[in-house]
Amino acid sequence: MAFESAGAGELFLLGRLLFGGVLAFMGLNHFQNAGQMTPYAEAKGLPAPAASVYGSGGLLLVSGVLLILGAYPVIAAGALATFLVASAVMMHNFWAVPDDQMQDEMTQFLKNIALAGGALSLLAVAGTAWPYSVGLSLF
Repeated sequence: MAFESAGAGELFLLGRLLFGGVLAFMGLNHFQNAGQMTPYAEAKGLPAPAASVYGSGGLLLVSGVLLILGAYPVIAAGALATFLVASAVMMHNFWAVPDDQMQDEMTQFLKNIALAGGALSLLAVAGTAWPYSVGLSLF
């Protein structure tokens, strides 16, 4: 895949900035609000809920920044896609909550699935040279 059409490289960079920026912000939010997020993770049955909140925050923050930079895109996009699908199913199981929580959980589930789709799209082009990237890659 080439980014030869006019503005394609710039649009791809903008997409990376928006996508990676939101994910990095979400990760930062895990650190800033760990005290509020940990009881939720515990209620969902996660082992080591505090460590899970900080670990997922680190994954979101680091992977988001890596996608913005265009560094290690296979690792960053693959880790994000895997995490987002897993967290959608484990944390936002709208089918198993009381009716008053169903809409909020469904919204969060669908958000995670949509973001996983974005990560998979980036993973699909991760083997291509990305415009405006630092160009670090293992693959």
